[in-house]
Amino acid sequence: MSAGVLFDAPGPRAKRTYATIGVVSILALLAALWFVIAKLNESDQLTAEKWKPFLTAEIWTQYLLPGLVGTLVAAAISVVFALTLGTLLGVGRLSSAAWIRWPSSVIVEFFRAVPVLLMMLFTYALYAFYELFPPERLALAAVVTALTLYNGSVVAELVRSGVHSLPKGQNEAALAIGLTNGKTMRMVLLPQAITAMLPAIVGQLVVILKDTALGYIITYEELLRKAEQIGNYKSNLLPALIFVGALYVIINYFVSLIANKVEQRTRRRGRSAGGPIAPDQIDQAAVAVAAASANQSGHAG
Repeated sequence: MSAGVLFDAPGPRAKRTYATIGVVSILALLAALWFVIAKLNESDQLTAEKWKPFLTAEIWTQYLLPGLVGTLVAAAISVVFALTLGTLLGVGRLSSAAWIRWPSSVIVEFFRAVPVLLMMLFTYALYAFYELFPPERLALAAVVTALTLYNGSVVAELVRSGVHSLPKGQNEAALAIGLTNGKTMRMVLLPQAITAMLPAIVGQLVVILKDTALGYIITYEELLRKAEQIGNYKSNLLPALIFVGALYVIINYFVSLIANKVEQRTRRRGRSAGGPIAPDQIDQAAVAVAAASANQSGHAG
């Protein structure tokens, strides 16, 4: 076994076995696909008449575009709130003060354990009972609240694990040049932790976008509800669901693509996780500490 390889390279027999398994798997998938297409064709779901509505302006202006806007609005608001809440809770769980650390931990563990749909139904009923939002904004508020609480708790765990994954020397070096715990977290640890966990955070943003479809249960006007409305209107529910599913795939692909570009750009700037503190940052911090010490000495004199 060569150095750096975690497993033995497969021999001729193993390669033939892998190739056979691959071919059988592909044939099984093709057979399943053929079966599904045949069943759809038998039920007249693949006829041109079922798909023509998606080429008309009415379907796009009255259904698809409003549903797309509803999905993106709920996702965008939830992303901002979830990242903010997650960062605060993640830093709170890392705090040395028990009165901050314990409540943050309880909040994170509780909302990670509660299903998103249950939170959505509960907040919808709560907001409706106390009339906290106008009726036209009630479903949106419930969707955003549920997605924020759950995904904010997940982001908090990502931030905490990202900070713990950094070398201990990062924290010690920052404290050695006179930075406080708060400044160490804000200026040194947190930027590196977020960069380290950026792929996982991006994946969570995609989850937020997909989970907006749960708003269908509480009558929120997003893509899935619009697909049902199209199916009832044009008697093509299955094509409508397939078409909307394709839209979700396209949207999530572009979200992931943009996020990957941001991650690459961030790493090229030398902020990759686990890397050393930049010399200019250390110099600036040292100068600031020295200036502060000089000022304190002058005041004391």
